[in-house]
Parts: sequence; structure tokens; C-alpha cells
Amino acid sequence: MKRIHRPGNARVLGAFAVLLATSLVAACTTNAESEEGDVTDTAGIEANEITYLEPQFFRTLYPPAAGFYPNGAVVNQITDRLLYQDPETLELSPWIATDLPEINADATEFTFDIRTDVTYSDGTPLTAENVVRNIDLYGQGDDERLLNVSEQISNYERGEVVDEDTVKFYFSEPSPGFEQAVSSFNAGLLADSTLELDNEGFGPGNAEAIIGSGPFVIDGEKLGTDLHLSAREDYDWAPPAHEHQGRARLDGINYVLAAEESMRTGAITSDQVQIVRQVSAPQESHLNDAGINVVSHGTNGMNNQLAFRFNAWPFDDKAVREAVIHGVDREQIIHVLFSESYPLATSTMAENALGYKDQGDAYEFDPERAAQLLDDAGWELGSDGVRVKDGKRLSITAKLAMPQPRSREVITMIQEQLSNIGIELHLNSGDQATQDADSKDPNKIQVDHTMVGRADYDVIKSHYSVDNRDSFINQDDNGNVLDQHLEDLLSNVVSTAGDEGRAEAAAAVQDYVTEQAYALPLFEEPVVYAVQPYLKGFAPEAIGRPSFYGAWIDHEEAQ
Repeated sequence: MKRIHRPGNARVLGAFAVLLATSLVAACTTNAESEEGDVTDTAGIEANEITYLEPQFFRTLYPPAAGFYPNGAVVNQITDRLLYQDPETLELSPWIATDLPEINADATEFTFDIRTDVTYSDGTPLTAENVVRNIDLYGQGDDERLLNVSEQISNYERGEVVDEDTVKFYFSEPSPGFEQAVSSFNAGLLADSTLELDNEGFGPGNAEAIIGSGPFVIDGEKLGTDLHLSAREDYDWAPPAHEHQGRARLDGINYVLAAEESMRTGAITSDQVQIVRQVSAPQESHLNDAGINVVSHGTNGMNNQLAFRFNAWPFDDKAVREAVIHGVDREQIIHVLFSESYPLATSTMAENALGYKDQGDAYEFDPERAAQLLDDAGWELGSDGVRVKDGKRLSITAKLAMPQPRSREVITMIQEQLSNIGIELHLNSGDQATQDADSKDPNKIQVDHTMVGRADYDVIKSHYSVDNRDSFINQDDNGNVLDQHLEDLLSNVVSTAGDEGRAEAAAAVQDYVTEQAYALPLFEEPVVYAVQPYLKGFAPEAIGRPSFYGAWIDHEEAQ
């Protein structure tokens, strides 16, 4: 079979999306129908482009919201950052900044020297004033434009232009995590014109207006289904630590929505595409057998877990939280649904995360202990097998985490396991918007299936704090914090200067969450890609989002 590489113009890209959705079985076809109805012969074309399939489409290209996998997959290609984080060692090094920052003793002031030879894809220069505008927006947000504060930047006060190549940032309290924050795509630098946009302006339909200084630029969009990114010919300011320098090796990237896994698997095995994200564990061996490379990269942060809304009935009873923890057989879930790419969690933080502390046997499967906890707390088995107390059934509802791997199957297995100890678990129905809206109400959702990726100690605050994702809903309807001790522990993580102190602060949070039975960590969540063997140099960044800057096609191997 001839391997086919289609050119990246918008018409062919749109046609490919139609072809993909209607017939993956035509794997060896050499023709693709264009949107105008003609037939384009693509046999033998050696276009230096790749097609990348995503299971969900981007929602916004506002960098602080790029933690959502599809958002970050785009933002990471089109923006540069002040610093670079090595994806394996997590070491920080210069990028747009010419060196690591000067930091005062209590980590409340950070001074960066920046390059003066960088331009955005619209031709405007990247200046000290522009850098401050970027970080001011991310650190302060803009309520009028519905642009949120970055969860990775804590205690931010203001930025200052010192001179044409020096910027300084000030914080109200120690913020040692800021250094890592400005290496993340969540702090991707944008042109002044883009910084004028509101929340809607960063959304679908306006992708070509998002201007970065990165190695690729968005030059085509089909609303809700695909984007086209082209390499910048003049790009010449990659991180010095990166093995590749200068222009990107690829000419372009076709970013295409393919919601069904069968589509993604069929497209990669039939060589219609070069890379896909979100490969389920059962498909890994099938892909390997087909000669496809499976690339897995950890997210270096908070594990895939169940976060309990501990202030809402029935989780306001610690015995119920403990019963759920000991009533779930995590090893069975991993054995049935996953692979070696998904290690069993030993804490709420991943083992390779900064600040990880092993929580030992705290999450051991012990259904007899779980049943005894419920018996002692006065929960009696009803005639239908569901426990009852004070006339109320022990019934809880879990959120479906659509971005997370096999969330529906995970919750379904947990549902069956908990039924064995008399707990009724429902899966919240609805699309992503419904899940997100209902998840803010602990009376609707008592179990949040969740995780957060970030290669810094501060990720634990991002996950649990009322100022950030607030996965536990640790506040009442008036915004009053309910477990102030937890919030204080989280604040210590982001406000303690020095790695040793930050590690101890993160460990204290993990100990407390375990002691209070606030969460059940399931597994260490990776990002898993299927990659054609002739696509060389592909490497996810520090928390697993794709990086195509150093990737290239080996055309000889592709024949």
C-alpha cells in the first residue's frame, strides 16, 4: 500500500474530515473529494505535513484555559514562553528570557532579561511592554472580558517594564511557583492585538486571530472540526536547550476532530493520518501489532481521582467517604480497563510529581471494612440492597469526566463495586457543558472524577483550592470557606520559598486529604498517542501535550 501525505490547504483538509467521518475502510484510496466537488489526485504526493486527530475540539485558545487537552494541543504550537521546561528532567532554562530570572530572597520579585529579536506572526515585535501586558492579564484576569486569572499564577500584583529588554514582576506573598508557571503553555505569549480580545474572541470561529510568536501559525479553520497550522519561515528563537533550532521541520499540521475512537484507530492503522491522541489501553497492543508506535507521557501532577464533596450529604459523614475508598477495587479497574501505561496511584499526586508523598495502604480495597464502617454509622441494608438511614437511601452521583480516559467505564465499574456494599452510584448524564455546570452544585454531583496536570508543587493548590478548581467545593453558597485548615495548607504550598519547604507543604496537604478521606486516587494518568513510525522527533512537553516543533517525516521510511 502506498503511504499518502495530503497537502494542507483548507479545501483538502475539509475534504479529509468528510472522508474520515464517512469511510475509514477506504484505507488505500488515492483520491479525496474536495469541498467544491472535484476529485484531487493525491497519489505519490510527498507533502511535508501531518494530520493530527483529537477526540474533542478546542473550546478556547486563551492560554490560562489551555489545560483542557484540545486547547493546549493548539496553544503549545503557536506560542513561546519566557522559560523552557525539559519534558523529562523538568529542569527550567531560558527561552524568550535570556537567562533564569533574578529572584529576591522571599520570592516576591522576579526580574527577567528578554530577547529583542522576536516577532509575532503578524510582524509586530515582542517587547518588554508586551510581555508585561501578557503576564498582567494572566495574573489579574479581566472580569469585564470574562477572562479568568491563571490558576498557575498566585499572589500576583503587577508587572513593570524596567528597560527595553528587562521586565520585573511583583507578588503580594512569596510565589516560587511563578518561575515554572512562565514555562507553561498556560503563559504562552500573545501579540498586542490578541490581548485585546474578549472570551468569545479566543473561541472557535476566531482561531486565525490568535497571534503568537511560536513556530506555527493558524492559517485555516473549519468551525468545530479542523484547523490548519503552517510553519513560520522566519522562526529562529527556539529554547537553546532544544535539540532543534530554526524553522520547524514540518511545513504544516492538520488538526482534525475525530470523536470516535474507532475513527482514530482506523485512520492511524490505515495510514490516513500520522498521529492521534487518546488511545485506550485495549488498543495499545493492537496498534503495536500493526507497526504503530504508542507514545505515553505522564502529566506530572494530580492523579486521576475521585474528589468527594465532603460538605454535602452523604459525604459530610466521614464513614461514608471511607467506605467508598475501601469499597473500590482500583487494581481490578486498572486490570480490566487499562494497561501498564496507567500505574496504580499511591497518593493524590503522581509519583513523578514535585512534592509527591507515598500514602502507603490508605487506599486499600477492603469491602468487609467498608461494610463495617457503614454498619457502625447506622446505614442499614434495604430490601433492594441499597443502604438506608433516617429514611434516606445511600445514593450518590458522579460526574463524567469527558477529557479523562475511559471515564464512563471507570464510573460504571465503580458503580458495580459499590453496589456490593450497599451504595447506589449514579452517573450524571449530559454533554460537557452540562457536566461542568452540574459539577458546581454539590447537591447534584457528590463525586468529581478529575485530575490536573502541571509539573510544579503548586498543582495541588490548583486542584483543591477555592481560588482555583475547588474540586471538593470547600465553600458555601456565600463563598465562605468551610475547611479553613485545608485552605491554609494549600496556601502554604504556593507561599513557601525553597524546594524543601514547598515539598513539605505539598506532603502536608496529601497527608491531610488522606486523613480526612477527601479523595480516592485511582491511577497515574498519562497522555497516550499513536504515532506513525515514519513521524520522527515527536515528543510531548512536560505535562504531555503534543509538541511538533522538532517533528519531521522520514519520507524514505514512509514509502
